[in-house]
Amino acid sequence: MMETVLRRWAGSVWPIAQQTAAAVAAWVIAVRFAGHPEPFFAPIAAIVGLNVTLGRRGSNAVRLLIGVVVGIAVAELVVEFAGGGVWTLALATFFAMLIARAVDDQPIVVAQAAVSAVLITTFGSQEQGWERLLDALIGVGVALVFSQLLFAPEPLRLLRRAEGAVLSSLAEGLRLTADALEQNNHQLADQATRQLRALRDDLVALNTVRAAGARIVRHSLTWRMRAAQVALEKQRADQLDLLAGSGVMLARTAMATTDQERHSLAPAIRQLATALADMARDPGDGPARQRAADRALDLASWLIVHGAAVPAQSALADACAAVRMIAIDVMVFAGMEPEQALRAVHPDSDKEPPKDM
Repeated sequence: MMETVLRRWAGSVWPIAQQTAAAVAAWVIAVRFAGHPEPFFAPIAAIVGLNVTLGRRGSNAVRLLIGVVVGIAVAELVVEFAGGGVWTLALATFFAMLIARAVDDQPIVVAQAAVSAVLITTFGSQEQGWERLLDALIGVGVALVFSQLLFAPEPLRLLRRAEGAVLSSLAEGLRLTADALEQNNHQLADQATRQLRALRDDLVALNTVRAAGARIVRHSLTWRMRAAQVALEKQRADQLDLLAGSGVMLARTAMATTDQERHSLAPAIRQLATALADMARDPGDGPARQRAADRALDLASWLIVHGAAVPAQSALADACAAVRMIAIDVMVFAGMEPEQALRAVHPDSDKEPPKDM
């Protein structure tokens, strides 16, 4: 529990440091260059603009600005025609939120429109309203500079980090499976199964990063020019869902074999674990992927030679099928075409590979 809290805290330090630096920069710009004595809207806009997950910060800053503009414009009009008082506050807030929702129904737009309307009708004058609009522009501008230029996220790096987490957990689960087979230890087998089922969390994180990568490519000029490279990495990352499923199947079926069969399976499973652990260190490293593909090919050759004598409808046949699927998934993730990977495991097969491979 404490380790999880510390890891979450450590992961928050850098984003919070960016937000703090952006707030200070926005304040300094508003005071020294715009001449505003109390530009609280500038640092607030900078912080809120950056206070979302990677891939959403640019659009978040723009939406914040839309909300501020709507709130200030509505409040100024209401104050102009209705004067001050509680009814002015109510009317300005109501219509600011209503119009903001019509423009963009994202919560940040509606909330910022309401906050701006409240501040203008409660504390501000007309002159201060337009000053605060300029402050918001400054804050949003700083947030965009931070999110799109100075600290622009790298979708390939994010994808490969998430891939590495999945591969590392999968390698550990397969290593435990090999240990369980060698030692005939059912407790280790249960631990391996739990480890592999826990991959769900890593796969959810990977899916989040895939979605963030798509947003980054859409909104970043730099990465838009490298969209094909990101799309290829996302396609490879999709293979990890299948790889994780095959790992769970292998852990569940391997222990149902006989003692002799377990000892014959263990080296093959350990070889897979080694290949995955090697790739997990740097999923973008070409030589590491090639080594993993070579190991999977060696394993495919072993299955062709030794799998022919395996009785059908047996626990060993099920385990070999799971090993075969993992070998295919590893080769495809490493960069091999699905048809080529399928033929490497089934050299006599003329069937098309499943479409989800």
